[in-house]
Amino acid sequence: MGTLVTLHLPPDSPVADLPWIITIGALDDEEEWAPLVCGPYERPHALALAQAVVADEDLMAVVEPLLPLAELGAIRDEIALARAGNDPGLDAEDVTADDAPRRTTPGRPPTRAEVRAGFGRIAARLAAGG
Repeated sequence: MGTLVTLHLPPDSPVADLPWIITIGALDDEEEWAPLVCGPYERPHALALAQAVVADEDLMAVVEPLLPLAELGAIRDEIALARAGNDPGLDAEDVTADDAPRRTTPGRPPTRAEVRAGFGRIAARLAAGG
């Protein structure tokens, strides 16, 4: 069984509505191959697909939001935040010393039709600027 890593979000987090990507790589340092990055997906689809991939294989899947940044200044701002160690999706009070990894139960993997419908919803949100 592999490992799934993702952000723990409060129920009303606007980050949940962003497009999400999955990065799948080797769980063992001895295995050398380039990680696979796929998406974008809606968050529930990304979680379910990643969970299905790591369920029976020794792989690591990281599910994270994709920031649809349309301007160079916004990209540089996010780089500055990353370098400073800040996560715009979390408030300081959301992170505590006793935060432990949480198991997630994302449900069944989505069908191809469900994923493609999710692509359409993501494209519509991006085109609308949201």
